[in-house]
Amino acid sequence: MRYLPKSPAERQEMLAAIGAKSMDELFSSIPERFRLRDALKIPGPYSEAEVIQYFKDRAAENSLGYTSFLGAGVYNHLRSVVTDAIIQRGEFLTSYTPYQAEISQGTLQAIFEFQTLMSQLTGQEVANASMYDGSTAMTEAVLMAERLTGRQRVLVARSVHPEYREVLKTYAKNSGLQVEEIPFAANGTVDQQKLKGALKEDVAAIVVQSPNFFGVIEPHAPLAESAHASGAMFVVAITEGVSLGLLRPPSEADIVAMEGQSFGLPPSYGGPFAGVIASRDKFVRQMPGRLAGQTTDSEGRRGFVLTLATREQHIRREKATSNICTNQALCALAATVHLTLLGKEGLREMAEQNLSKAHFALSELLKIPGVRRTFDAPFFNEFTIELPRSVKIVNSQLSREKIIGPFALGTPYPELTKHALVCVTETTPRAEVERFAGALKRALEQPV
Repeated sequence: MRYLPKSPAERQEMLAAIGAKSMDELFSSIPERFRLRDALKIPGPYSEAEVIQYFKDRAAENSLGYTSFLGAGVYNHLRSVVTDAIIQRGEFLTSYTPYQAEISQGTLQAIFEFQTLMSQLTGQEVANASMYDGSTAMTEAVLMAERLTGRQRVLVARSVHPEYREVLKTYAKNSGLQVEEIPFAANGTVDQQKLKGALKEDVAAIVVQSPNFFGVIEPHAPLAESAHASGAMFVVAITEGVSLGLLRPPSEADIVAMEGQSFGLPPSYGGPFAGVIASRDKFVRQMPGRLAGQTTDSEGRRGFVLTLATREQHIRREKATSNICTNQALCALAATVHLTLLGKEGLREMAEQNLSKAHFALSELLKIPGVRRTFDAPFFNEFTIELPRSVKIVNSQLSREKIIGPFALGTPYPELTKHALVCVTETTPRAEVERFAGALKRALEQPV
């Protein structure tokens, strides 16, 4: 809806209708020192043509012509124009949440298909309509485990994405949850001995990520066995969904929390994305968000209904499992279209390309004097290397050659200063990997 300006007379009429004498009275609850009295210091006013030109100029400042080796939870993958064409149809692009669900059959079917795909990918029995993103999905999975076990202590692998852990700590701060972090072992996986030592009968959940933040693949079976032996739930977080085209799904998990960005959603400066929660059917009533179900009408025709809606938009707050108030429907639709176009074989081929190109990149980088591999455990499309000098300085030099360098691990992991997380996907040509290796070699040869 466009903004409709009101005349002074109309404004006075509106103020009189609500019993206010002036516009300032509407903001009387805000202390005077926090109120904006001067005009915002923004350029303009501009004509429509000038506004369009302004945004064209800003777009031209983007990193056109750059090759990226940055992943760390957000990944660049091939996307079909078909996905954009479908999600931009008015029926989907402008639709709102289906409060009158039965008349929104197209929206409900799209949600149902998304849930089906997510269940198949994660090896779980049921998935919800979607969450905000992977970080909130992981936190909601922990809160779900807390409700199911009645326990409030959570063990989280330190190899889980640092930002995911920060979101969990924010939620835990005022909810009574006790979050403890378990260190990683020399090979990059969670330290199972430290985990078993911390595992007591008051633990609600063990949380790991696989592939983890270092790109390392975690062993699900022994971790699930340890969790279940103490009555805790096993939660697996996934940031790189394409890995499921090759890796065995985490069927041992009680709850899977996943970021769906890799399925047809561009990096887009970090969002919006689509989070996923999938679990076993017996836990469905503690699952946040909502679920669409399939049924038949009185004439035997296929139909879709909103089966469960456990968020506080729909029910009383004290009965709700979450205050998550969106299901990222448009992003979930993009993931659904993307995966449907790829199919099983397409997703597997994409995953194989990620794996082979990442291993090729590692072999090229290890030829450079002073570059070493940090962890020796198996990886998918990300791996960690150690450099002989600051990663940030190296990245600054790489940017001059139109290369977006790897993630500097020293910021979230002080003990991994001079270590870098390299990502290679199917979008990275072999020639660009070789150019990256050459540029990195030159950057390391420059005098400090």
